[in-house]
Amino acid sequence: MPATPPASIELVAGATAELLTWAEAIESSDATTFEKARLLATRLGARGRADGLTEIGFWTPELSTGVIQPKNIVLEVFTPRQAIDPALADQEVRFRRDYVQLEKQGDYHWGVLRGLQQGNREIIGSLYWLRYLSPETNAVCIVGDCLGTSFPYGVYAPAELYDLESLQRTRADLAYFETQKENPTVVPAPRNILQLHVKTASPNGYLSGLTTLFRELGRKLSRGENLSPAETNFLGYDAVQLLPTEPTVEYRGGRPHEDGFFSLRDGDEERLDPETEGIVSESATVRVQLRRPDLQNWGYDVVIFAGAATNPALLETLRPDELVDFIATLHTFPTGPIRLIYDLVYGHADNQAIDLLNGRFLKGPNMYGQDVNHQNPVVRAILLEMQRRKVNTGADGIRIDGGQDFKFFNPISGRVEYDDPYLLAMGDLVQEIGGDQWRPFVIYEDGRPWPAEGWEEISTYRDLVELRPDSYQWGPLIFAHNTPALKGFWAHKWHRVCEKMQFGSHWITGCGNHDTLRRGTQVDLNEPINHHLGSNLQQVLNNAYDNPAIAALTYGFAPGLPMDFIHCLMRAPWGFFRNTDDRYAVKVVAEEAPGFLDWQVTPELFAEAALFPRIKQLGFAELGQLRRFLALLVETITDTDYDLERMAEHCARAVPVETAGIDVFWLKSFARQFMEDVHEACNVWLHADRLQPTQADFNLSLRRFRQARPWLGDNLAPAERLNLLAIPSTTIFYGLRWEPPITRDPSRHGVALVAHMGGETMEVRLQELFPSHCGGWQLLLASPGLELTAVDLAGDAIALSDSQALLLEPLAG
Repeated sequence: MPATPPASIELVAGATAELLTWAEAIESSDATTFEKARLLATRLGARGRADGLTEIGFWTPELSTGVIQPKNIVLEVFTPRQAIDPALADQEVRFRRDYVQLEKQGDYHWGVLRGLQQGNREIIGSLYWLRYLSPETNAVCIVGDCLGTSFPYGVYAPAELYDLESLQRTRADLAYFETQKENPTVVPAPRNILQLHVKTASPNGYLSGLTTLFRELGRKLSRGENLSPAETNFLGYDAVQLLPTEPTVEYRGGRPHEDGFFSLRDGDEERLDPETEGIVSESATVRVQLRRPDLQNWGYDVVIFAGAATNPALLETLRPDELVDFIATLHTFPTGPIRLIYDLVYGHADNQAIDLLNGRFLKGPNMYGQDVNHQNPVVRAILLEMQRRKVNTGADGIRIDGGQDFKFFNPISGRVEYDDPYLLAMGDLVQEIGGDQWRPFVIYEDGRPWPAEGWEEISTYRDLVELRPDSYQWGPLIFAHNTPALKGFWAHKWHRVCEKMQFGSHWITGCGNHDTLRRGTQVDLNEPINHHLGSNLQQVLNNAYDNPAIAALTYGFAPGLPMDFIHCLMRAPWGFFRNTDDRYAVKVVAEEAPGFLDWQVTPELFAEAALFPRIKQLGFAELGQLRRFLALLVETITDTDYDLERMAEHCARAVPVETAGIDVFWLKSFARQFMEDVHEACNVWLHADRLQPTQADFNLSLRRFRQARPWLGDNLAPAERLNLLAIPSTTIFYGLRWEPPITRDPSRHGVALVAHMGGETMEVRLQELFPSHCGGWQLLLASPGLELTAVDLAGDAIALSDSQALLLEPLAG
């Protein structure tokens, strides 16, 4: 049951006056506008104080401009009067609603209040937002708390006042932070990274499922129990990178029951009186319909608003504690701490941001939705504070998405320039838990001059690591648009491989991630596909992105910081999916689905009872039917210029299944149900029984191999080489590296690589590949299916097939 709240909520005059005095002193100081905004941003939002009061602040420039000022600007607070069950899909809950007037000062509204209820692990606290009457229409408008840290019912619902202080004091990994030697500590970079999408990597689709998974892995390792291949795929990493966990766009379909997760019941939606300047009513009980957020999104359709919070669809309990529990489980893993990396998306926003943020935040449309106005000093300050609060949940590192999107027109130079100072500032923020401070390590994704023509060959992928030498940047072989399922891919990319060897020590390396695996499904079937990788397209794709030769190159030989995407290791489907779109859902499905079905779904997989239940219920009993309908859908989009009414008419005449009728609603319903089926099909645990233990064990051996030889992360020394042996039908990489000398002892350890990167089987002899080495060889690792004898290593020909590789240690002669 919720705690019994006081009889009413009220503004505390003395404490509010002190807050206003503090803010006025900053505003009247000689600091720059940006410096002032940085200080003021630290006290925006709502937080509980040690004296039991609640401090709150909003930046409200939209309420300070215009000839006619808005009326009845009030803080509206909803405090639960009964227990809320986060597990229920739908429930009606009684709330006490209070209105309180805050104090306006310049572009801000401030107040210190008595009577709000703080949420915690057991209860949902008071929910709040500002509301006012539009001076033009007298309609009620909302100003949400963009810096709120808990939104249990989504970004279109009020924020929750949450007891973050208690959460931080009781977290299970405090000792991890206390081990830092300096304040602030700069967290060292990990040696490898596992990339996870929460909803499809977790057994139950929530962060709680990942917590249970890693606790069980730790328990099994501590007791020496055997692991399944699927469990093995999660081990051997010292960092986990989550795809964005911030709130994403929500479904806005025009139907009341689908337009939000928080809605007042009829009769309780009170309209403010335009003639009244004061508080419009006393406390009252209202009924609110709460729907559990069921958002499905790959994570990058962010709205910027509420960026310090966690997407409630990732929280089984709707409590922020769930994220901290996961982080603490990683930090206290029995074989050593596993670091956590957040993927931060601040370079662009979905168009829904227009509904949630004031106009200062956005500059105008772009290919994703809206450009973010980082050049406004207050926006810049708020975004940095938003990031600080997000990372302060305990993250060790940040990956900054789309660095090339941080651009602005410089009126002084007359050119569009990159906002490198802001990108660098993102890495300068000091985090703090319990008095222990740290700076997270930084990874940039930046392919500038993307999307300019020819960017893939022009980009150096080094612009930001040259400005911040301790940072890392996504390298060209893990950036978007890489397609290792094509014939001759690695011979074509040889110049990029050479760059990685020369100066890739601060590149994120590998080949498979959330972007490249999706790109693989977009390969035209008329392209020259490397069918040595498998007998069907699904096998080709799986073997291209979970490839022993590529893994041996990445982990056993090449410089850089390796990263793996769990879907590649689990050989699970993956793609762009979201059930949150109404306007473009049909178009997105038509663009995404054909490649997804061609490359990742076989008739046998589609026939499994647990997969694609919604689509089957619509009448698509066979994969061929669904493919034919999608081909028709693509055709009608082109013919009608995405006119849904005409598309429905066209599909109604030719739809390959019997249905009660095809209209716009049916098309949108089809699109949403297809996306929800795809989302479920992408959960990696549905595909765990297809994994080969030998492949999982080999990949884990490579990860341990790298951990034991950290010097492999450095750039190649002048005496080291990676060579290419290429004929039209085959590509072989081979090379030799040496451990840096610690003493003058000449008998250093080394690593030799021989990897078949694609094509026909070829015989190789070690003495011909390494003629300057006079000693013998010791086998360190061989890919599954490659069995070698001492005779093979001594000089006989070794037959290498596509994707096979071996790692050797040269012995003194």
